[in-house]
Amino acid sequence: MGNPKIERVANDIEKAKAKISELQAKLRELEQTKTKLENEHIVALVRSEKISDAELAALMKSFRKEGPAEAAVADKLTRLEETRNADFDEN
Repeated sequence: MGNPKIERVANDIEKAKAKISELQAKLRELEQTKTKLENEHIVALVRSEKISDAELAALMKSFRKEGPAEAAVADKLTRLEETRNADFDEN
C-alpha cells in the first residue's frame, strides 16, 4: 500500500474533478436556457412592434454597418418609425 496521505489527496482530486465536470455541465445547460429565453424575448419584442421582415432586415443590416451605438440606434429607430408612419398614411 502507498502513502495514505497521497492516496487521500489523489481521492480528493478525483472528487473535485467529478464535481467540476458536473458544474460545467450545469453551466452549459444554464447558458443554453438563458440564450433560449433571450431569443424568445427578442422575438416577442419584434412581433409586438409588428415590424415587417423587410424592415427588420434593413434595421439589422444598418446595425452591422454602423454598430449598435446608442445614437445610431435611436436614429435608425426614428427613421424606421417615420417610414412605417408614411406607409400607413399612404394606405
